[in-house]
Amino acid sequence: MEKYDLGLYEKAMPKDLSWCEKFICAKEAGYDFVEISIDETDEKLARLDSSKEERIEILKTSYEIGIPISTMCLSGHRKYPLGSLDENVRNNGMEIMKKAIDFAMDLGIRIIQLAGYDVYYENSTEETKELFNKNLIKAVEYAAKRGIILAFETMETEFMNTVGKAMKYVKSVDSPYLGVYPDSGNLTNAAITYNNSVFEDIKSGKGHIAAFHLKETVPGKFREIPFGTGHVDFEKIIETAWSLGVRKYVAEFWYVGSENWREEIKFVNKFISEKINKIIEERGDRSA
Repeated sequence: MEKYDLGLYEKAMPKDLSWCEKFICAKEAGYDFVEISIDETDEKLARLDSSKEERIEILKTSYEIGIPISTMCLSGHRKYPLGSLDENVRNNGMEIMKKAIDFAMDLGIRIIQLAGYDVYYENSTEETKELFNKNLIKAVEYAAKRGIILAFETMETEFMNTVGKAMKYVKSVDSPYLGVYPDSGNLTNAAITYNNSVFEDIKSGKGHIAAFHLKETVPGKFREIPFGTGHVDFEKIIETAWSLGVRKYVAEFWYVGSENWREEIKFVNKFISEKINKIIEERGDRSA
């Protein structure tokens, strides 16, 4: 029996691939599941309005190929944040939240990664934080009804760039359906900003970390950094997460037009899997 699951971020593959092609690609590269992206584009948000027949077709394809969609990266709230001062924007954000939870339930998605923003394109204020908190409570109540876990991604902005900051909201809401889904790259950059320990920060989420994004970064840059070329200490971060009971990981990276994108996807799987397996061996946690 495998001791962990490693997922592939959907955006690591060309967006014009069919779901069948994406599932096959992820499986052939050795991943256990795919993380679906619901970002702020109309194309991705439209997925939340898909028909029952379209959802059944995705599930059917998933079962036939033997690889599920287990997690969702919900970044659509960048455009429609829960803390916006604009009531229409907030209402749209809550509608997206409700639809995303229903979509997750239909497709068997267990965890929705929430973008840790009160607002993104507006200035964060005490009022936006209060509005965010009020809508967050409503969102968690709806997720609890559906049995879906919501978990904050630690972001690149001041509002929620550490596990400690995310935990303030997790403790305040105090629900088993709200946790943290940290991003290794964003945390590493935040640790430089605050001159603190990324590992101690991760430990502050003990008992509440639902899954972990493994992403490479360099100081001041948060995206599209090839694995192994940045400053993220993957071994120690994974070791820390593992010691806290985290067993679900996602390799977060992006397709940027490379002709060798399939090889890159396989390389990342090997890069991460070797580190996790080494930690399991050293700890004596390998399954018999």
